[in-house]
Amino acid sequence: MRNIQEEIKQGGMIHTPLEKSPVFPPMVVSMIAVGEETGELDLMLTKVADFYDTEAEAGIDGLTSLLEPFMMVFIGGMIGAIIVGMYLPMFKIFEALKH
Repeated sequence: MRNIQEEIKQGGMIHTPLEKSPVFPPMVVSMIAVGEETGELDLMLTKVADFYDTEAEAGIDGLTSLLEPFMMVFIGGMIGAIIVGMYLPMFKIFEALKH
């Protein structure tokens, strides 16, 4: 990251040192390059941010849709355990009264 900062401080293009770094995906580097060439860097960075925001939301939605059924089963099991815990002593008392 320091190399990237140094190259940019020396007046180089932003996308050039980013291409050398494995941290930045090629799509991001390409969009930054287009933004620099067209003078619309702010617009391109906004589009990159929107893309990753949408991707993060999709990941969260997917995770939520996977967790919901497990949570329902867990809550149902807890309610079932509470009901069994309440009625089991009553059944034992009725059984004892029969004898």
